[in-house]
Amino acid sequence: MEDKQRLLLLKKAKSFFRDEIVQAHITVACTKASNLKNYNVNPFLFKYLANFLKGNDSARSIAEALVLPRVLGSSINTSFGMRIQKLISELFESFGSTTPGIDIEFIDAIDGRKKYCQLKSGPNTINADDVHTIFNHFSGTINLARTNNLNIGINDMIVGVIYGESSELSSHYKKINEKYPVIIGKDFWHRLTGKEDFYFDLIAAVGEVALEMDGTKVLSQTIDALSKEIEAKFS
Repeated sequence: MEDKQRLLLLKKAKSFFRDEIVQAHITVACTKASNLKNYNVNPFLFKYLANFLKGNDSARSIAEALVLPRVLGSSINTSFGMRIQKLISELFESFGSTTPGIDIEFIDAIDGRKKYCQLKSGPNTINADDVHTIFNHFSGTINLARTNNLNIGINDMIVGVIYGESSELSSHYKKINEKYPVIIGKDFWHRLTGKEDFYFDLIAAVGEVALEMDGTKVLSQTIDALSKEIEAKFS
C-alpha cells in the first residue's frame, strides 16, 4: 500500500470519529449525564464514591463521581460499538470484495499473497453461530476457487479483527483460528497497509480528534449541571 492510501485511511478514521463518535458523545452522552434522573443512584454509595475520588462529599464531587465513569467509560464504548459497522464500511470501501461472504480482498504485505478477509471489530464480538457462518463462507470460497482453478489456500482465508491483541481473543475466535488464521490489531493493519506501526498511527489519529474540541469545557458543564441537581435534592 502506498503512503497516499495510508493517509486516506487515517483521514477517513478521523472524519468518522469527528462526525459520528464525538457528536454522539457531546449531544447524547453528556446531555444524559447532566441529568440526575438518568442515574440509578445508590444513596449508601454516592457520598462514599465522592470521598474516595475527591476527598470530600460536596455536590460537585458527587457529580464528578457519577459523571466521569459514565462519560469516559460506558457511554463512549456503547457509542463506538453501535457505529463500528459504519466505520468498517467507510474505511474499507476501496477493498470491497465481490466474493460471497468475503468483506475485503487485499495483498498481504508480509507474505505477498492475496487474502480473502471477513472483518470483525473487536476480540469479543462474535458468537457460536458466527463461527459456523464463517466456516461455511470460507469453505464455499475455497470450493469455488478449485472449480475455477484459482490458487487459494486455507491460509489465504482470514478473519481480520481491527482492534485488540491475540491474548484477548474469545473462545469463538480461537475455534476459528484452529482452521483459519485470525489476524488481530497491529498484525492485521501491518499486513493490510505494509506499515508495521500503522495500528498506532490510527490510534493516534483518532485521539487527535479530541484536541479539535474543548472536551474539558463540555465535561465541566456536564458536572456543573448535575451538581446543581444533587445540591437541590440532597442538601
